Amino acid sequence: MKKNYRHTSFIFLFVLLLIFATTFSIISVDARKHHHTKKSKIHHKHKKQQKNGDGNKAPNCTNSPSPALSPSPSPSHGFYPTQSPIFNIISFGAKGDGVTDDTKALDAAWEAACKVQGATLEIPTEFQFLINPITLQGPCMPNFVFQVDGIILAPPKVGSWPKSSLFQWLNVKWMYNFTIQGTGTLDGQGYNWWKLSQIDYFQVMKKSKNTPDVKPTVLRFYGSYNVTIRDIKIINSPQCHLKFDNSKGVKINNVTISAPEISPNTDGIHLQNTQDVEIHHSNIGTGDDCISIQTGCSNIHVHHLNCGPGHGISLGGLGKDKSVACVSDIIVDNVNLQSTMYGARIKTWQGGVGIVKNISFTNIQVSNVKVPIMIDQYYCDKHVCKNQTGAVEISNVKFNQIIGTYSTKPIHLACSNSIPCTDVDLIDIQLKPSTNYRGINQLGLCWNSYGKSQAPLLPSSMDYCVRRGSGLVRGISRSHEHVCL
Repeated sequence: MKKNYRHTSFIFLFVLLLIFATTFSIISVDARKHHHTKKSKIHHKHKKQQKNGDGNKAPNCTNSPSPALSPSPSPSHGFYPTQSPIFNIISFGAKGDGVTDDTKALDAAWEAACKVQGATLEIPTEFQFLINPITLQGPCMPNFVFQVDGIILAPPKVGSWPKSSLFQWLNVKWMYNFTIQGTGTLDGQGYNWWKLSQIDYFQVMKKSKNTPDVKPTVLRFYGSYNVTIRDIKIINSPQCHLKFDNSKGVKINNVTISAPEISPNTDGIHLQNTQDVEIHHSNIGTGDDCISIQTGCSNIHVHHLNCGPGHGISLGGLGKDKSVACVSDIIVDNVNLQSTMYGARIKTWQGGVGIVKNISFTNIQVSNVKVPIMIDQYYCDKHVCKNQTGAVEISNVKFNQIIGTYSTKPIHLACSNSIPCTDVDLIDIQLKPSTNYRGINQLGLCWNSYGKSQAPLLPSSMDYCVRRGSGLVRGISRSHEHVCL
């Protein structure tokens, strides 16, 4: 009896263990199924969110994104590379036919892209976008790229420009870590502005109830930092092509700027109150200065540049209407100038205050340039200007390895009677008359300039162009330095 009881107990225990094992196995399988189903649902839901976005088909980053595109979250494990969100102007209603006004589309695309870090606003190739004067305002999220591969056109009719927008066409304000790049073109369509005489100009504006005395710049930056412009073309501006005001940390690379030689006041790049600038490996040919450096500029480096036609590389005009002018630490090297009016030039108005110092023009190749070397402290853009005793001080200027041909005269140093130019160095200057030479004085003008000269010098009479004894006259204008501190 006792044996049977033990046998029965053993069988009962075995059955219990069998039931428990079976139940655990079923629970484990169900748990795995549930976990797999939950993962699938989450994955499906994530895919659905990616597909639907805000209810529309998912945008293709290489084509036309949705206007409501928002930044994608970074992958938690970092297995997949992130892509910058692209905002294509076509997605915001632009026609791109060169006739329809696409200003609102550009404004909307800018506003959307501005809010996203690393965004790209795309102007696609093979389209032309007519844009009226517009302000593209920041600050925006960092690393914003304006990708210009198509053509952006300014309004061609002079009378259609609002009076309030005559200073600039594309006005970029308060941008940080910002890039404009691409294979496209900003076309100012300035032909109608150039051909108007002063009388015709005011008649046209009078009909449109506007009486301005200015013409617009194609692209102007104000209060911006760490800006890069590369690879694009800027052409046919009514006036300046590219301007920087009150900015810092600017890089311009592989840019082409062009306008006909007869186009008036169409400076290529105009800098004012801007520091830490590098301009290199670019081509500029306009109806005025290839590069114009104005007051408030320092630490500017221009190199590997082709300039012409135009008026050369200019500092100034500075000190107009007795204003204060401060320019320092400018380096211009490895520049080719072809058939320009001037080469390396500093120009100041009589009566100005301030100082221009630490300027270097080195390795400048000139071909058929009217006046390759110039300091003019009697600058005047009228037929007659009033004589004044004050002047912007000019000191520590180096002209080194200026080589090539001139068509009028090799040098023009006209320094102020009251404040001489000091520490002006002429080193390795080799200038010959070009085949177009029409001058009668192969030396040029040299007046009240102090410094040193170093052979080789051609023409050899240039050795007498700067007088020794800079130290004796340098103290005369020391009072000017404090205004630029």
